[in-house]
Amino acid sequence: MAAQPYDEPPRRGDPAGERGDQPPPRSRSREESRTLGNQETMVSDAPRRRRRGQGGPPEPPGPPVKKGGGGRGGWRRFVPSWKLVVAGVVVLAAGMFGMVMVAYANTPVPTTVQAEATAQQSTIYYNDGKTEIARLGMPRESVKINEMADSVKDAAIAIENDTFYEDSGISFSGMARSLYMTVTGQQLQGASTITQQMARGYYDGLSQEVSIERKIKEIFVAVKLDDQLTKDQILENYLNTVNFGRAYGVEAAARAYFGKKMTAAKLSAAQGAYLAARIQQPAWEPDSPALKYRFNETIKRMAELWPEKYGQLPQTAKFPKTRKSTSSNSLGGDRGYMVRQVLNELEARGLTRDEVESGGYKITSTFDRKLMKAARQAMKTTMQGMSKEFHGGLAAVNPKNGRVIAFYGGDNYVNDPWNEAFESKKQAASAFKPYVLAAWLQAGKSLSSYVPGNETVPKELPGQQKGGITNSHNVGRAVDVVKATAQSVNTAFVSMAYALPNQLDDVKNLVVAAGFNEKVMTADIEEHQYQFAIGSAPVTPVEQAAGYSIFANGGKYTRYHVVQKVEQNGQVAYPEQQLTKSVIDPGVAADSTVAMAEVLRSGTASGKGLGNRPAAGKTGTNNDENGAWFVGYTPQISTAVGFYREECRTKSGKVVAPLHSNCPITPKGKASKKYDVNNPYTRPYEVSLGFEGAGPPTIAWQRFMLAAHEGKPVEEFPEKAEIGTPENIVPSPTPTPTKTPDNPFDDGENPFDDETGDDPDCLIGCDGDTGDEPTIDDPPPADDGFPEIDDPNVAGGDHGPDRRAAGPGPVNGRLEGQ
Repeated sequence: MAAQPYDEPPRRGDPAGERGDQPPPRSRSREESRTLGNQETMVSDAPRRRRRGQGGPPEPPGPPVKKGGGGRGGWRRFVPSWKLVVAGVVVLAAGMFGMVMVAYANTPVPTTVQAEATAQQSTIYYNDGKTEIARLGMPRESVKINEMADSVKDAAIAIENDTFYEDSGISFSGMARSLYMTVTGQQLQGASTITQQMARGYYDGLSQEVSIERKIKEIFVAVKLDDQLTKDQILENYLNTVNFGRAYGVEAAARAYFGKKMTAAKLSAAQGAYLAARIQQPAWEPDSPALKYRFNETIKRMAELWPEKYGQLPQTAKFPKTRKSTSSNSLGGDRGYMVRQVLNELEARGLTRDEVESGGYKITSTFDRKLMKAARQAMKTTMQGMSKEFHGGLAAVNPKNGRVIAFYGGDNYVNDPWNEAFESKKQAASAFKPYVLAAWLQAGKSLSSYVPGNETVPKELPGQQKGGITNSHNVGRAVDVVKATAQSVNTAFVSMAYALPNQLDDVKNLVVAAGFNEKVMTADIEEHQYQFAIGSAPVTPVEQAAGYSIFANGGKYTRYHVVQKVEQNGQVAYPEQQLTKSVIDPGVAADSTVAMAEVLRSGTASGKGLGNRPAAGKTGTNNDENGAWFVGYTPQISTAVGFYREECRTKSGKVVAPLHSNCPITPKGKASKKYDVNNPYTRPYEVSLGFEGAGPPTIAWQRFMLAAHEGKPVEEFPEKAEIGTPENIVPSPTPTPTKTPDNPFDDGENPFDDETGDDPDCLIGCDGDTGDEPTIDDPPPADDGFPEIDDPNVAGGDHGPDRRAAGPGPVNGRLEGQ
C-alpha cells in the first residue's frame, strides 16, 4: 500500500515500531512547541494539525480546489441561493396576507353618520306655509335615488368612477396611484372610488388626513360597505352628501345653479354633467375654463360608456347657463327681524340654532306677509321727514290666538339688528291705565262710579312727586269712569287703584296674568309705587298688543308667539303653543271697551278711528314727550305703536348724528384704538319727541289698521254689560241751576221741577257736569293730544329701565333721558 502523503514513515529500530503499546518518544520540535504554548495564551485546546514530516495518524483529505480559485469564495458567498429566496418570499407573503386579513377583520363597518353629511337646511315660512322668509344652515336636501335624473347619476359615475357598477368598492390602479402619491408627499387626487368617497364623507370614524393608515382603513371600509349596501344605496348617499360648491347634495345644487323651481329630477344631460364636473373642485367659478374642460371630459366619457343614451351628447351639449349667486344679505330688511324672533322662540322651547340649521325643519311662522308690508309702510310713511334719532316700533297680535301677525322692528336688520317691537322697553304712560280700569270693574265696581277729577283721594299717595299727582287741565271735581278714560285723567286712575281691595297688587296680578313680567312689575311698584297706576312700568309694543287682547277677546289672554308649527320629514315635531287663560270676566272686557271706544270718539284720539268699523284704544305720553304710545284694537287685531327719540352725545356733550339708527361707538364707525364697546365714542340720551301719543303713534296705528282690515268683515264689540255697582270715590257733582228769563206767562210754578233741583231742560249731560267743564260729547282739549303731558308729575320721567347701545348688535334695553 502506498503511504499517505501526509504520513511520516516509521523509523527503524524504534521500539514503538515494534511494540505498539509504547508511546512514541516526543520529538524536540513538539517539546519546543509545548514550551511556547505554555508561555502564550491558548486560542483553542483542539489538537493542532500536524505538519508534514510529523508523526501521528493521517488526516482526511481536504476539498478539491479548482484552478484559479473558484468555489463560493469572494462576494458570491453572500448571495442566497434561489431556493432560499423563494422560501423567504412565500413566508413574507403569507405573513403579509395574514396581517391584512387580521386588520380587515378588525376594521368595523361604520354605523354612525356624520352630522354634517345629513345636515339639511331649515326653511322659515310666512303663516301660509308656502312663502319663504329665509333658509338657514347647510344648503342640502336629501332625496331618494329615484328622484334624481339619470343624467346626473351617469355623469358622476362617468367622471368619478367608471367601474362603479363592476368594482368591489376599490380600484387597484387608483389605489396604487394614491399610495405612490402619499409616499412621495404629493396630494391625493383621483384615486378614490365613489364608494370610498361616500365612506369618507358620510360616516363617522374616517378622518380627512392624508396618510397611508387612513387610506388603508378607508379601503377596508369601502370593501365592507360594498358588500353590505347596494350600488343604488351607495350612489344615493354619495349624491346627497357631496359638495357642489354653492350647495351640498344634488337637490340643493340643482336649485342653487339652475333656479328655485329646479329639482334633481328635472336636470338635463348637460346640467347633470355640469354638476358632476364640479365635484372635483367645488370652489371653481361657475364658468371657469377648468370647469368647462372637465365638463367636456364628462360628456365625452358619458358617450363612451352609454353610447345608446349619450352618443350624440358631445356634439349637442352646450355648457349650461347658471343663475347668478345672490350677493345681497338674506337677512336684510324685515327678514332678519323675523328670523331672529323665530329662533329665539324655538331656543326657549329647546331647539337650538345649530339644530335648526342642520335638521331640515319646515318652520311655519305666524307672520302675515301682506301685513308685514303694511306695518312697514305705515311706520315709514309716518316717520318720513324724521331724523334717525327717532325710533318707532309696531306690533300686531291676533287677540283670538296670540299669534304675532305683523310688526315693524326697524329699517334693516343688517344695519340695525335691534328690534323695536320686541326689545324696546318704554314706560307705558297712560296706555297702561286700561289695566287699572279692568281691575276696577273686576272688583265689582262700575263705569258709572264717580272718581276724582282735580286731586287724588287721598290727597297724598306713596310715590307721588312734589306737588302730588295732578292733571294738565281742569276736568272738574268729579268725573265718571268713562270720561276719566276718554280724557286720560291721572287723578282718577291713581285714586281708583288706591280704592281697590288689594290696591296695587290687584293691578299687578292682572297685568302679570296678561303676559307682563312679574319681576319687572314688582320692581316698578317698589320704585314708583302709585305712579305704577299711570304707567311707570316699562313695556314693549308686542307686550302691549298682546295685553290688550284681553279686552278684544272676551277677557281671555293667549301668550303671544311667532311659530305656528315645526315639521320634520313630514311630521309635526313642535306644535303651536297656544296657552290661553281667562284674565277678566267677559262683562269686564265689554265695559272696558265701551270706555276705550270713547277715546277715539271724543277723547284724546278723537277723529282717528277706523270709520264705521268699531275700534277702541288708549293714548299715552311720558314726561316731556320723551315717549308716546297708542294701543288699540278691533275684535280681529290688537296693535300697539310706540315712539321715542335718542340723541347721541360725546363725553363733552357734542351731539353726533346716529349711524344706522345707532349711536356710533367710534367716530364715523371707523376703526379706533381709543374707542370700543366698553368706551364708546357716543352714548344715547332720550330727548323730547315734540309730539304726543295722539300724534304720529295714533296716525301710524290708524294707517296700519285700515290696511290690515281690508277685505275683512266688520265685527262688532259685545254690548255694554253694565256690570258692577257704582262706587263713588268722590260725591257725584251737583248741577248748577240756571236762571230762566222773565216770562209774563210764568206764574212761578213749574210742574216739571222736582225736589232735587235738577234742570228739567237738561236732556244731555245731566250727570253733573258743570257748565265750564267739557262733557263726554265735548270736543277734546285744545292741545289735540294727551292731556297730562304738561304735568311734571306724570310717570315716565328720568328713571328708564333699559338702554339701547350703539354698535353692530343689540343690548338689553334703552337708557331713558337723564
